[in-house]
Amino acid sequence: MTTSPSLTIDTPTGPVHATAHRRGDAVLFELGGAMRGAVHVTGTHHPHHWDQFTAVRACLGPVNAFQTTVPNEDQPRLAHSRTGYHGSLTLHTPQTGLPQTSTSPITSVAGHPPTPKTEATLTAVLHACAAHVGQRDDLPALLQLSRERDTPALLRFLTWSVSHHRAEAARLEREARSSLPKLRSAVAAWWTVARWCIASPHPVLLLMLANLPDSLARNVRVNEWWGSYCLDRAAEEHDRARSVRSEVDSLRAQQQVRTPARRHRAAQPRCAAAAEDSPI
Repeated sequence: MTTSPSLTIDTPTGPVHATAHRRGDAVLFELGGAMRGAVHVTGTHHPHHWDQFTAVRACLGPVNAFQTTVPNEDQPRLAHSRTGYHGSLTLHTPQTGLPQTSTSPITSVAGHPPTPKTEATLTAVLHACAAHVGQRDDLPALLQLSRERDTPALLRFLTWSVSHHRAEAARLEREARSSLPKLRSAVAAWWTVARWCIASPHPVLLLMLANLPDSLARNVRVNEWWGSYCLDRAAEEHDRARSVRSEVDSLRAQQQVRTPARRHRAAQPRCAAAAEDSPI
């Protein structure tokens, strides 16, 4: 689909004009009208699937705010204001359904929240710029470049995440095992007091046996619950580790597929030049 390099965005503070320029792995929008500054849009991974580069992210400012920063005076602002703003919006389309967005908190460069009217204006501009890039003919190339750019850092983070989830699962399993002796001791203590109560009933002993705060019965129940809780949590951590591990494998497989393709593209000009120089 062919899209215009410029667009007009209706906002609560008036129309904002945005002119698009391709800049390497991103599209930069120069703002006019009710706003001044720029919006930077690039490809990114799906918010819930680290190995799927199917989304676009718009950042307030002339650079990818997730990789670098610029002076505060370079952040976009309303036309009649000196206050610049930070923030971003990610736009992705599920396999079924309408496009969905996730927005990071929008704040002034001083860290203050904007007024509702200003926030609505900034969000509208971010969404419009992201949606515009999502309709460009060169979107597949932008997503490919973002995959190549972000994969090394993602692999480092996800590999650490696998180790973290496995370590947390091991810790919880140790907690579950350590709760067993405590549970046995709590049960033994309850039965000891129960025998005392049978032999010589007393109100204090009855309170110790009842399911009340700080009683022996409550101690038994807490230890039963804690062991089961730790095992359930450990199973969840193992599931997370397996899920993240699959994303690591997917990203590495994508790297291996891309590397031969890049070598083939690089070799083509050399082969063409050699053919031109051939005496045959």
